[in-house]
Amino acid sequence: MSTPSAIEVCRSDLFTKKDELEQRYPQVIVDKVLRVREMYNWFIANPDGTDREFVNEVCQRHEISKVTAYSDLAIVKTLLPTLGQASRDFHRWRTNEMLMNTFKMAQKRKDTKTMERAATAYGKLNRVDLEDEQAMPYDMIVPQQFTATDDPRVLGIEPIPNIQEKISSMIEKYRKETIDIEDVEFEEVDLEFDVLFPDKTNDDATEEGLL
Repeated sequence: MSTPSAIEVCRSDLFTKKDELEQRYPQVIVDKVLRVREMYNWFIANPDGTDREFVNEVCQRHEISKVTAYSDLAIVKTLLPTLGQASRDFHRWRTNEMLMNTFKMAQKRKDTKTMERAATAYGKLNRVDLEDEQAMPYDMIVPQQFTATDDPRVLGIEPIPNIQEKISSMIEKYRKETIDIEDVEFEEVDLEFDVLFPDKTNDDATEEGLL
């Protein structure tokens, strides 16, 4: 069974616990996922951060080469749209982690009031007080109504008078100008791609750029 690529593992197991990752994947993949997770959080905390700042930060934290750092950056940027769509799930997971940490700290101090507040917030966040069929009120969702129209005024644009006549006039005008155009058959390009673009094996790029 082949080992999945780092980006595939990040897509499926970005927030999986470290010990579970180590049971499933080689250490080099685990290290990659943990770095990407850490630097994704850095992006959340620094939304105006530049690519150079990202690279400098990850190189300083983990003492990796810039090639590997840019590889991490590419994965984070690839994941950001997907994670953005699932941002609600991510922030719920993050809030659950903070609530559990708060509960454990309060439990050590025997602070029952804080424990109760953390447990209440945890239950409310995860909607454990609702029945499963009530968790998502599908019957209250009203579909958006759309009506098709060819009136540009709905976009704030005034219609062009006699638009159909103008279209016909333009078609007739350009049809006359293109009367000498000759259609030709498609021909396959006869290029020796193997000679022009020989495959090159770069062990350094494979080791640092693809992992």
